Amino acid sequence: MSAPAPSPLAIADVDPAHTPDRQGEVLTDAALTFVAELHRRFTPRRDELLARRAERRAEIARTSTLDFLPETAAVRADDSWKVAEAPAALNDRRVEITGPTDRKMTINALNSGAKVWLADFEDASAPTWENVISGQLNLIDAYERRIDFTDAASGKSYALKAAEELATVVMRPRGWHLDERHLQFEGRPVPGALVDFGLYFFHNARRLLDLGKGPYFYLPKTESYLEARLWNEIFVFAQDYVGIPQGTVRATVLIETITAAYEMEEILYELRDHASGLNAGRWDYLFSIVKNFRDGGAKFVLPDRNAVTMTAPFMRAYTELLVRTCHKRGAHAIGGMAAFIPNRRDPEANEQALTKVRNDKDREAGDGFDGSWVAHPDLVPVARASFDAVLGDRPNQKDRLREDVSVSAADLIAIDSLDAKPTYQGLIDAVQVGTRYIEAWLRGLGAVAIFGLMEDAATAEISRSQIWQWVDAGVVFENGEKATADLVRTIAAEQLAAIRAEIGADAFASGKWQQAHDLLLKVALDADYAEFLTLPAYELLG
Repeated sequence: MSAPAPSPLAIADVDPAHTPDRQGEVLTDAALTFVAELHRRFTPRRDELLARRAERRAEIARTSTLDFLPETAAVRADDSWKVAEAPAALNDRRVEITGPTDRKMTINALNSGAKVWLADFEDASAPTWENVISGQLNLIDAYERRIDFTDAASGKSYALKAAEELATVVMRPRGWHLDERHLQFEGRPVPGALVDFGLYFFHNARRLLDLGKGPYFYLPKTESYLEARLWNEIFVFAQDYVGIPQGTVRATVLIETITAAYEMEEILYELRDHASGLNAGRWDYLFSIVKNFRDGGAKFVLPDRNAVTMTAPFMRAYTELLVRTCHKRGAHAIGGMAAFIPNRRDPEANEQALTKVRNDKDREAGDGFDGSWVAHPDLVPVARASFDAVLGDRPNQKDRLREDVSVSAADLIAIDSLDAKPTYQGLIDAVQVGTRYIEAWLRGLGAVAIFGLMEDAATAEISRSQIWQWVDAGVVFENGEKATADLVRTIAAEQLAAIRAEIGADAFASGKWQQAHDLLLKVALDADYAEFLTLPAYELLG
Protein backbone atom coordinates (compact mmCIF):
# COMPACT_ATOMS: atom_id res chain seq x y z
CA MET A 1 0.00 0.00 0.00
CA SER A 2 1.44 3.38 -0.95
CA ALA A 3 2.00 6.05 1.70
CA PRO A 4 -0.73 8.68 1.95
CA ALA A 5 -0.13 11.99 0.22
CA PRO A 6 0.95 14.87 2.44
CA SER A 7 -2.02 16.37 4.24
CA PRO A 8 -3.40 19.70 3.02
CA LEU A 9 -3.48 20.85 6.66
CA ALA A 10 -0.82 23.29 7.81
CA ILE A 11 0.58 23.47 11.34
CA ALA A 12 0.68 27.15 12.26
CA ASP A 13 1.80 29.43 15.09
CA VAL A 14 3.32 26.68 17.24
CA ASP A 15 5.99 27.61 19.77
CA PRO A 16 8.83 25.07 19.41
CA ALA A 17 9.41 25.30 23.17
CA HIS A 18 5.91 23.94 23.75
CA THR A 19 5.85 21.27 21.06
CA PRO A 20 5.67 17.72 22.46
CA ASP A 21 8.70 15.63 21.52
CA ARG A 22 6.52 12.89 20.05
CA GLN A 23 4.16 15.16 18.11
CA GLY A 24 4.87 13.25 14.92
CA GLU A 25 3.23 10.12 16.36
CA VAL A 26 -0.09 11.99 16.48
CA LEU A 27 0.20 14.26 13.44
CA THR A 28 0.90 11.56 10.87
CA ASP A 29 0.05 12.30 7.24
CA ALA A 30 -2.71 9.69 7.37
CA ALA A 31 -4.29 11.17 10.52
CA LEU A 32 -4.09 14.72 9.20
CA THR A 33 -5.58 13.65 5.88
CA PHE A 34 -8.54 12.22 7.80
CA VAL A 35 -8.97 15.44 9.81
CA ALA A 36 -8.76 17.46 6.59
CA GLU A 37 -11.51 15.33 5.08
CA LEU A 38 -13.69 15.86 8.15
CA HIS A 39 -13.10 19.59 7.82
CA ARG A 40 -13.95 19.67 4.10
CA ARG A 41 -17.13 17.69 4.53
CA PHE A 42 -18.55 18.99 7.80
CA THR A 43 -17.23 22.46 8.70
CA PRO A 44 -19.64 24.24 6.31
CA ARG A 45 -22.57 22.64 8.12
CA ARG A 46 -20.99 23.49 11.47
CA ASP A 47 -20.86 27.13 10.36
CA GLU A 48 -24.55 27.08 9.39
CA LEU A 49 -25.50 25.64 12.78
CA LEU A 50 -23.51 28.30 14.64
CA ALA A 51 -25.40 30.93 12.66
CA ARG A 52 -28.65 29.17 13.58
CA ARG A 53 -27.69 29.45 17.25
CA ALA A 54 -27.49 33.22 16.89
CA GLU A 55 -30.88 33.33 15.16
CA ARG A 56 -32.46 31.28 17.91
CA ARG A 57 -30.92 33.48 20.60
CA ALA A 58 -32.45 36.51 18.88
CA GLU A 59 -35.85 34.80 18.88
CA ILE A 60 -35.57 34.07 22.61
CA ALA A 61 -34.64 37.71 23.20
CA ARG A 62 -37.81 38.71 21.37
CA THR A 63 -40.20 36.27 23.09
CA SER A 64 -38.57 35.44 26.47
CA THR A 65 -39.85 31.89 26.20
CA LEU A 66 -39.13 28.43 24.83
CA ASP A 67 -41.33 25.47 23.96
CA PHE A 68 -41.06 21.93 22.68
CA LEU A 69 -40.72 21.97 18.90
CA PRO A 70 -43.93 21.49 16.91
CA GLU A 71 -42.01 20.29 13.85
CA THR A 72 -40.65 17.28 15.75
CA ALA A 73 -43.83 16.32 17.62
CA ALA A 74 -44.07 13.07 15.65
CA VAL A 75 -40.66 11.94 16.92
CA ARG A 76 -41.73 12.52 20.52
CA ALA A 77 -45.10 10.82 19.99
CA ASP A 78 -43.67 7.70 18.34
CA ASP A 79 -43.14 5.16 21.13
CA SER A 80 -41.63 2.53 18.83
CA TRP A 81 -38.04 3.75 18.52
CA LYS A 82 -35.18 3.09 20.94
CA VAL A 83 -31.48 3.86 20.92
CA ALA A 84 -29.02 1.07 20.15
CA GLU A 85 -28.35 -1.42 22.95
CA ALA A 86 -25.40 -0.40 25.12
CA PRO A 87 -22.13 -2.25 24.52
CA ALA A 88 -20.89 -4.27 27.50
CA ALA A 89 -18.22 -1.69 28.36
CA LEU A 90 -20.88 1.03 28.76
CA ASN A 91 -23.73 -0.93 30.33
CA ASP A 92 -22.73 -0.20 33.94
CA ARG A 93 -21.89 3.49 34.40
CA ARG A 94 -22.74 3.94 38.08
CA VAL A 95 -19.69 6.16 38.78
CA GLU A 96 -17.86 8.31 36.24
CA ILE A 97 -14.78 10.38 37.02
CA THR A 98 -13.94 13.46 34.96
CA GLY A 99 -10.68 15.22 34.29
CA PRO A 100 -8.08 16.41 31.79
CA THR A 101 -5.79 14.09 29.87
CA ASP A 102 -2.44 14.98 31.42
CA ARG A 103 -0.26 11.96 32.15
CA LYS A 104 -0.82 11.73 35.92
CA MET A 105 -4.59 12.23 35.64
CA THR A 106 -4.80 9.62 32.89
CA ILE A 107 -3.31 6.96 35.17
CA ASN A 108 -5.21 8.03 38.28
CA ALA A 109 -8.55 8.22 36.49
CA LEU A 110 -8.15 4.85 34.82
CA ASN A 111 -7.14 3.34 38.18
CA SER A 112 -9.79 5.18 40.23
CA GLY A 113 -12.36 2.40 40.51
CA ALA A 114 -14.86 4.42 38.49
CA LYS A 115 -16.67 2.59 35.71
CA VAL A 116 -16.02 5.41 33.22
CA TRP A 117 -13.44 8.15 32.82
CA LEU A 118 -14.56 11.24 30.93
CA ALA A 119 -11.22 12.06 29.28
CA ASP A 120 -11.66 15.77 28.78
CA PHE A 121 -10.35 17.91 25.93
CA GLU A 122 -13.06 20.47 26.66
CA ASP A 123 -13.94 22.40 29.84
CA ALA A 124 -11.30 20.75 32.04
CA SER A 125 -8.51 21.38 29.52
CA ALA A 126 -7.08 24.70 28.39
CA PRO A 127 -6.44 24.09 24.67
CA THR A 128 -2.76 24.90 24.43
CA TRP A 129 -1.07 23.05 21.58
CA GLU A 130 0.92 21.08 24.15
CA ASN A 131 -2.26 19.97 25.95
CA VAL A 132 -4.06 19.07 22.72
CA ILE A 133 -1.26 16.86 21.40
CA SER A 134 0.01 15.47 24.72
CA GLY A 135 -3.52 14.45 25.65
CA GLN A 136 -3.80 12.40 22.48
CA LEU A 137 -0.40 10.81 23.15
CA ASN A 138 -1.34 9.94 26.72
CA LEU A 139 -4.48 8.11 25.63
CA ILE A 140 -2.60 6.16 22.97
CA ASP A 141 0.08 5.28 25.53
CA ALA A 142 -2.58 4.19 28.03
CA TYR A 143 -4.14 1.80 25.52
CA GLU A 144 -0.66 0.47 24.70
CA ARG A 145 0.16 0.22 28.46
CA ARG A 146 3.30 2.35 28.19
CA ILE A 147 2.22 5.25 30.40
CA ASP A 148 4.15 4.68 33.66
CA PHE A 149 4.89 8.06 35.22
CA THR A 150 7.04 9.46 38.05
CA ASP A 151 6.14 12.81 39.57
CA ALA A 152 9.28 14.95 39.49
CA ALA A 153 8.18 16.96 42.55
CA SER A 154 7.21 14.12 44.88
CA GLY A 155 9.14 11.22 43.40
CA LYS A 156 5.94 9.14 43.49
CA SER A 157 5.49 6.59 40.72
CA TYR A 158 2.23 5.80 38.93
CA ALA A 159 1.37 2.74 36.84
CA LEU A 160 -1.80 1.19 35.41
CA LYS A 161 -3.65 -1.58 37.20
CA ALA A 162 -4.74 -4.75 35.43
CA ALA A 163 -6.84 -4.15 32.31
CA GLU A 164 -10.07 -5.47 33.85
CA GLU A 165 -9.79 -2.92 36.69
CA LEU A 166 -9.48 0.13 34.45
CA ALA A 167 -12.25 2.62 33.74
CA THR A 168 -13.77 2.74 30.26
CA VAL A 169 -12.73 5.92 28.46
CA VAL A 170 -15.39 8.26 27.09
CA MET A 171 -13.58 11.12 25.40
CA ARG A 172 -14.99 14.67 25.26
CA PRO A 173 -13.87 16.84 22.33
CA ARG A 174 -14.22 20.60 22.28
CA GLY A 175 -17.56 22.25 21.55
CA TRP A 176 -18.59 23.37 18.07
CA HIS A 177 -17.81 27.06 18.78
CA LEU A 178 -14.06 26.59 19.33
CA ASP A 179 -11.48 26.54 16.55
CA GLU A 180 -7.96 25.10 16.63
CA ARG A 181 -5.76 27.88 15.28
CA HIS A 182 -2.66 25.67 15.11
CA LEU A 183 -4.17 23.44 12.41
CA GLN A 184 -5.31 25.29 9.32
CA PHE A 185 -6.78 24.47 5.93
CA GLU A 186 -6.13 27.11 3.26
CA GLY A 187 -5.48 29.66 5.99
CA ARG A 188 -8.59 28.85 8.00
CA PRO A 189 -8.53 27.13 11.42
CA VAL A 190 -10.10 23.69 11.69
CA PRO A 191 -12.86 23.34 14.33
CA GLY A 192 -11.40 22.04 17.58
CA ALA A 193 -14.15 19.42 17.79
CA LEU A 194 -13.02 17.85 14.51
CA VAL A 195 -9.35 17.97 15.53
CA ASP A 196 -9.99 16.29 18.88
CA PHE A 197 -12.45 13.73 17.54
CA GLY A 198 -10.52 13.08 14.35
CA LEU A 199 -7.11 12.44 15.89
CA TYR A 200 -8.52 10.30 18.68
CA PHE A 201 -10.80 8.26 16.43
CA PHE A 202 -8.21 7.72 13.72
CA HIS A 203 -5.53 6.46 16.08
CA ASN A 204 -7.66 4.52 18.54
CA ALA A 205 -10.86 3.14 16.97
CA ARG A 206 -9.35 -0.19 15.96
CA ARG A 207 -7.08 -0.29 19.00
CA LEU A 208 -10.12 0.05 21.28
CA LEU A 209 -12.03 -2.68 19.44
CA ASP A 210 -9.05 -5.00 20.00
CA LEU A 211 -9.32 -4.20 23.72
CA GLY A 212 -13.00 -5.19 23.76
CA LYS A 213 -14.24 -1.60 23.94
CA GLY A 214 -14.82 1.10 21.35
CA PRO A 215 -14.53 4.78 20.46
CA TYR A 216 -16.93 6.40 22.91
CA PHE A 217 -17.62 10.14 23.15
CA TYR A 218 -19.26 12.80 25.27
CA LEU A 219 -20.69 15.58 23.10
CA PRO A 220 -20.63 19.01 24.80
CA LYS A 221 -22.50 22.28 24.39
CA THR A 222 -25.12 20.80 22.02
CA GLU A 223 -27.93 23.29 21.42
CA SER A 224 -30.24 21.46 19.01
CA TYR A 225 -31.14 18.14 17.46
CA LEU A 226 -29.66 19.39 14.19
CA GLU A 227 -26.26 19.59 15.86
CA ALA A 228 -26.73 15.99 17.01
CA ARG A 229 -27.59 15.07 13.42
CA LEU A 230 -24.28 16.54 12.27
CA TRP A 231 -22.38 14.44 14.80
CA ASN A 232 -24.24 11.36 13.59
CA GLU A 233 -23.22 12.08 10.00
CA ILE A 234 -19.62 12.44 11.16
CA PHE A 235 -19.77 9.09 12.97
CA VAL A 236 -21.19 7.33 9.90
CA PHE A 237 -18.47 8.77 7.66
CA ALA A 238 -15.66 8.07 10.14
CA GLN A 239 -16.62 4.43 10.66
CA ASP A 240 -16.71 3.82 6.92
CA TYR A 241 -13.40 5.66 6.47
CA VAL A 242 -11.45 3.38 8.82
CA GLY A 243 -13.50 0.29 7.98
CA ILE A 244 -15.18 -0.56 11.27
CA PRO A 245 -18.85 -1.58 11.65
CA GLN A 246 -21.54 1.07 11.75
CA GLY A 247 -22.75 1.52 15.32
CA THR A 248 -19.32 0.97 16.86
CA VAL A 249 -19.21 4.60 18.01
CA ARG A 250 -21.26 5.48 21.07
CA ALA A 251 -22.07 9.05 22.12
CA THR A 252 -23.44 10.50 25.34
CA VAL A 253 -24.81 14.02 24.91
CA LEU A 254 -24.51 16.61 27.65
CA ILE A 255 -27.83 18.36 28.09
CA GLU A 256 -26.12 21.50 29.35
CA THR A 257 -27.96 24.14 27.35
CA ILE A 258 -31.50 25.30 27.94
CA THR A 259 -32.45 24.84 24.28
CA ALA A 260 -31.27 21.22 24.28
CA ALA A 261 -33.49 20.53 27.30
CA TYR A 262 -36.48 21.01 25.00
CA GLU A 263 -35.05 18.61 22.40
CA MET A 264 -33.81 15.64 24.43
CA GLU A 265 -35.86 13.05 22.59
CA GLU A 266 -34.99 14.50 19.20
CA ILE A 267 -31.29 14.47 20.09
CA LEU A 268 -31.47 10.80 21.03
CA TYR A 269 -33.45 10.08 17.86
CA GLU A 270 -30.85 11.66 15.58
CA LEU A 271 -28.09 9.64 17.25
CA ARG A 272 -30.16 6.54 17.90
CA ASP A 273 -27.74 4.11 16.19
CA HIS A 274 -24.85 5.65 18.15
CA ALA A 275 -26.46 7.05 21.30
CA SER A 276 -25.71 5.70 24.75
CA GLY A 277 -27.21 8.35 27.02
CA LEU A 278 -27.70 11.91 28.18
CA ASN A 279 -26.01 13.77 31.02
CA ALA A 280 -27.24 16.59 33.25
CA GLY A 281 -24.50 19.26 33.26
CA ARG A 282 -25.38 21.78 35.97
CA TRP A 283 -23.08 24.80 35.60
CA ASP A 284 -23.18 25.13 31.83
CA TYR A 285 -26.95 24.71 32.01
CA LEU A 286 -27.24 27.72 34.34
CA PHE A 287 -24.82 29.67 32.16
CA SER A 288 -27.00 28.87 29.15
CA ILE A 289 -30.12 30.13 30.94
CA VAL A 290 -28.43 33.45 31.69
CA LYS A 291 -27.04 33.73 28.17
CA ASN A 292 -30.32 33.01 26.44
CA PHE A 293 -32.69 34.88 28.75
CA ARG A 294 -30.48 37.83 29.63
CA ASP A 295 -33.05 40.21 28.12
CA GLY A 296 -35.94 38.59 29.98
CA GLY A 297 -36.10 40.83 33.04
CA ALA A 298 -36.19 40.16 36.77
CA LYS A 299 -37.91 36.76 36.59
CA PHE A 300 -34.82 35.25 34.96
CA VAL A 301 -32.25 36.65 37.42
CA LEU A 302 -30.45 33.79 39.15
CA PRO A 303 -29.30 33.94 42.77
CA ASP A 304 -25.76 32.99 43.87
CA ARG A 305 -24.64 29.90 41.98
CA ASN A 306 -24.32 27.76 45.12
CA ALA A 307 -27.92 28.64 46.04
CA VAL A 308 -29.16 26.97 42.84
CA THR A 309 -29.12 23.35 43.95
CA MET A 310 -30.46 20.42 42.01
CA THR A 311 -33.56 20.52 44.23
CA ALA A 312 -34.60 23.91 42.81
CA PRO A 313 -37.96 23.37 41.04
CA PHE A 314 -36.71 24.23 37.54
CA MET A 315 -33.63 22.04 38.02
CA ARG A 316 -35.77 19.16 39.28
CA ALA A 317 -37.93 19.53 36.19
CA TYR A 318 -34.86 19.34 33.96
CA THR A 319 -33.27 16.32 35.64
CA GLU A 320 -36.46 14.30 36.04
CA LEU A 321 -37.40 14.94 32.42
CA LEU A 322 -33.93 13.74 31.43
CA VAL A 323 -34.32 10.47 33.34
CA ARG A 324 -37.78 9.84 31.92
CA THR A 325 -36.66 10.65 28.37
CA CYS A 326 -33.58 8.43 28.53
CA HIS A 327 -35.34 5.43 30.00
CA LYS A 328 -38.27 5.72 27.60
CA ARG A 329 -35.76 5.38 24.77
CA GLY A 330 -33.44 2.78 26.33
CA ALA A 331 -30.59 5.21 27.04
CA HIS A 332 -28.53 5.78 30.19
CA ALA A 333 -29.28 8.85 32.31
CA ILE A 334 -26.10 10.21 33.89
CA GLY A 335 -26.25 12.68 36.76
CA GLY A 336 -24.23 15.75 37.65
CA MET A 337 -20.85 16.56 39.11
CA ALA A 338 -19.63 16.29 42.69
CA ALA A 339 -16.85 18.88 42.50
CA PHE A 340 -15.75 18.72 46.15
CA ILE A 341 -12.04 18.03 46.73
CA PRO A 342 -11.51 16.05 49.96
CA ASN A 343 -9.31 17.82 52.51
CA ARG A 344 -7.63 15.46 54.95
CA ARG A 345 -6.32 18.37 57.04
CA ASP A 346 -9.82 19.41 58.18
CA PRO A 347 -11.78 16.26 59.10
CA GLU A 348 -14.86 18.13 60.32
CA ALA A 349 -15.27 20.25 57.18
CA ASN A 350 -14.43 17.19 55.13
CA GLU A 351 -17.22 15.14 56.68
CA GLN A 352 -19.74 17.96 56.24
CA ALA A 353 -18.89 18.19 52.55
CA LEU A 354 -18.96 14.40 52.10
CA THR A 355 -22.42 14.32 53.68
CA LYS A 356 -23.61 16.80 51.03
CA VAL A 357 -22.08 14.64 48.31
CA ARG A 358 -23.77 11.52 49.71
CA ASN A 359 -27.13 13.25 49.88
CA ASP A 360 -26.75 14.49 46.30
CA LYS A 361 -25.81 11.06 44.96
CA ASP A 362 -28.54 9.35 47.02
CA ARG A 363 -31.06 11.72 45.45
CA GLU A 364 -29.80 11.01 41.92
CA ALA A 365 -29.86 7.26 42.42
CA GLY A 366 -33.33 7.53 43.98
CA ASP A 367 -34.57 9.63 41.06
CA GLY A 368 -33.61 6.92 38.57
CA PHE A 369 -30.23 8.03 37.26
CA ASP A 370 -27.96 5.20 36.14
CA GLY A 371 -24.75 6.88 37.22
CA SER A 372 -23.15 10.15 38.18
CA TRP A 373 -19.95 12.19 38.01
CA VAL A 374 -17.20 12.92 40.52
CA ALA A 375 -14.12 15.11 40.12
CA HIS A 376 -11.77 13.35 42.58
CA PRO A 377 -10.82 9.67 43.04
CA ASP A 378 -11.64 9.84 46.78
CA LEU A 379 -15.29 10.48 45.88
CA VAL A 380 -15.61 7.34 43.75
CA PRO A 381 -16.51 5.06 46.69
CA VAL A 382 -18.94 7.67 48.06
CA ALA A 383 -20.89 7.89 44.81
CA ARG A 384 -20.62 4.17 44.25
CA ALA A 385 -22.21 3.43 47.63
CA SER A 386 -25.23 5.55 46.71
CA PHE A 387 -25.77 3.74 43.43
CA ASP A 388 -24.92 0.29 44.81
CA ALA A 389 -27.66 0.77 47.39
CA VAL A 390 -30.24 1.23 44.62
CA LEU A 391 -28.83 -0.91 41.81
CA GLY A 392 -27.36 -3.82 43.70
CA ASP A 393 -25.97 -6.20 41.09
CA ARG A 394 -27.98 -4.65 38.24
CA PRO A 395 -25.86 -2.63 35.79
CA ASN A 396 -28.42 0.18 35.53
CA GLN A 397 -32.06 1.01 36.22
CA LYS A 398 -33.25 1.78 32.70
CA ASP A 399 -36.33 -0.32 33.43
CA ARG A 400 -37.49 2.42 35.81
CA LEU A 401 -39.47 4.49 33.34
CA ARG A 402 -40.47 7.40 35.61
CA GLU A 403 -43.89 7.66 33.98
CA ASP A 404 -44.94 9.65 37.04
CA VAL A 405 -42.92 12.60 35.72
CA SER A 406 -44.79 15.33 33.86
CA VAL A 407 -42.85 18.43 32.88
CA SER A 408 -44.29 21.39 31.00
CA ALA A 409 -42.37 23.82 28.83
CA ALA A 410 -42.87 26.52 31.46
CA ASP A 411 -41.49 24.33 34.27
CA LEU A 412 -38.04 24.29 32.67
CA ILE A 413 -37.70 28.08 32.79
CA ALA A 414 -39.52 28.82 36.05
CA ILE A 415 -36.45 30.57 37.46
CA ASP A 416 -38.59 32.81 39.65
CA SER A 417 -39.78 29.77 41.62
CA LEU A 418 -36.62 30.15 43.70
CA ASP A 419 -36.79 32.14 46.92
CA ALA A 420 -33.03 32.78 47.07
CA LYS A 421 -31.70 36.16 45.92
CA PRO A 422 -28.29 37.38 44.75
CA THR A 423 -26.04 38.41 47.65
CA TYR A 424 -23.12 40.79 47.99
CA GLN A 425 -20.89 37.89 49.05
CA GLY A 426 -22.07 36.02 45.98
CA LEU A 427 -20.74 38.86 43.84
CA ILE A 428 -17.37 38.71 45.62
CA ASP A 429 -17.28 34.93 45.17
CA ALA A 430 -18.02 35.24 41.45
CA VAL A 431 -15.18 37.74 41.02
CA GLN A 432 -12.79 35.57 43.01
CA VAL A 433 -13.57 32.32 41.23
CA GLY A 434 -13.60 34.00 37.82
CA THR A 435 -10.24 35.71 38.34
CA ARG A 436 -8.48 32.70 39.81
CA TYR A 437 -9.82 30.29 37.21
CA ILE A 438 -9.07 32.47 34.18
CA GLU A 439 -5.52 33.08 35.44
CA ALA A 440 -4.89 29.34 35.67
CA TRP A 441 -6.53 28.74 32.27
CA LEU A 442 -4.22 31.29 30.65
CA ARG A 443 -1.31 29.28 32.06
CA GLY A 444 -2.68 26.13 30.43
CA LEU A 445 -4.59 24.61 33.35
CA GLY A 446 -8.23 23.74 32.72
CA ALA A 447 -9.17 21.93 35.96
CA VAL A 448 -8.31 24.05 38.97
CA ALA A 449 -8.84 23.58 42.73
CA ILE A 450 -10.34 26.82 44.10
CA PHE A 451 -11.68 27.07 47.65
CA GLY A 452 -12.10 23.31 47.98
CA LEU A 453 -13.91 22.74 44.68
CA MET A 454 -12.63 21.54 41.32
CA GLU A 455 -13.50 24.35 38.95
CA ASP A 456 -13.50 24.24 35.15
CA ALA A 457 -14.54 26.55 32.33
CA ALA A 458 -18.24 25.98 33.04
CA THR A 459 -17.97 27.41 36.56
CA ALA A 460 -16.06 30.40 35.24
CA GLU A 461 -18.82 30.95 32.68
CA ILE A 462 -21.57 31.01 35.29
CA SER A 463 -19.45 33.33 37.49
CA ARG A 464 -18.95 35.96 34.79
CA SER A 465 -22.51 35.53 33.49
CA GLN A 466 -23.99 36.17 36.89
CA ILE A 467 -21.92 39.33 37.28
CA TRP A 468 -23.14 40.48 33.86
CA GLN A 469 -26.76 39.65 34.67
CA TRP A 470 -26.77 41.30 38.09
CA VAL A 471 -25.24 44.50 36.76
CA ASP A 472 -27.56 44.56 33.77
CA ALA A 473 -30.60 44.04 36.03
CA GLY A 474 -29.42 46.59 38.61
CA VAL A 475 -29.77 44.06 41.43
CA VAL A 476 -29.80 45.56 44.93
CA PHE A 477 -28.07 43.29 47.43
CA GLU A 478 -29.09 42.67 51.05
CA ASN A 479 -26.58 45.27 52.28
CA GLY A 480 -28.16 48.01 50.14
CA GLU A 481 -25.38 48.04 47.56
CA LYS A 482 -26.50 48.09 43.94
CA ALA A 483 -24.74 45.93 41.34
CA THR A 484 -22.95 48.36 39.05
CA ALA A 485 -19.95 48.17 36.78
CA ASP A 486 -18.03 50.47 39.14
CA LEU A 487 -18.78 48.21 42.11
CA VAL A 488 -17.53 45.19 40.18
CA ARG A 489 -14.35 47.04 39.21
CA THR A 490 -13.77 48.01 42.83
CA ILE A 491 -14.24 44.46 44.07
CA ALA A 492 -12.04 43.09 41.28
CA ALA A 493 -9.23 45.51 42.19
CA GLU A 494 -9.53 44.60 45.87
CA GLN A 495 -9.41 40.89 45.09
CA LEU A 496 -6.40 41.33 42.82
CA ALA A 497 -4.57 43.16 45.61
CA ALA A 498 -5.55 40.44 48.09
CA ILE A 499 -4.19 37.74 45.77
CA ARG A 500 -0.91 39.64 45.43
CA ALA A 501 -0.61 39.86 49.22
CA GLU A 502 -1.50 36.17 49.55
CA ILE A 503 0.99 34.72 47.07
CA GLY A 504 3.75 37.36 47.11
CA ALA A 505 5.02 39.83 44.57
CA ASP A 506 7.25 37.38 42.68
CA ALA A 507 4.59 34.72 42.19
CA PHE A 508 2.09 37.40 41.25
CA ALA A 509 4.43 38.86 38.63
CA SER A 510 5.17 35.47 37.10
CA GLY A 511 1.48 34.63 36.74
CA LYS A 512 -1.25 35.92 34.43
CA TRP A 513 -3.16 37.83 37.10
CA GLN A 514 -3.55 41.21 35.43
CA GLN A 515 -4.61 39.59 32.17
CA ALA A 516 -7.16 37.45 34.04
CA HIS A 517 -8.52 40.51 35.90
CA ASP A 518 -8.85 42.47 32.67
CA LEU A 519 -10.49 39.63 30.76
CA LEU A 520 -12.98 38.90 33.53
CA LEU A 521 -14.08 42.55 33.57
CA LYS A 522 -14.39 42.54 29.79
CA VAL A 523 -16.61 39.43 29.58
CA ALA A 524 -18.58 40.40 32.70
CA LEU A 525 -19.19 44.08 31.91
CA ASP A 526 -19.15 44.63 28.15
CA ALA A 527 -22.59 45.52 26.82
CA ASP A 528 -21.92 43.10 23.96
CA TYR A 529 -22.12 39.83 25.89
CA ALA A 530 -19.45 37.36 24.71
CA GLU A 531 -21.00 34.04 23.67
CA PHE A 532 -18.23 32.12 25.46
CA LEU A 533 -15.43 33.55 27.58
CA THR A 534 -13.06 30.95 26.09
CA LEU A 535 -13.27 32.72 22.71
CA PRO A 536 -11.49 35.94 23.80
CA ALA A 537 -9.41 33.93 26.29
CA TYR A 538 -8.10 31.69 23.48
CA GLU A 539 -6.61 34.75 21.78
CA LEU A 540 -4.45 35.24 24.90
CA LEU A 541 -3.47 31.58 25.30
CA GLY A 542 0.11 30.69 24.52
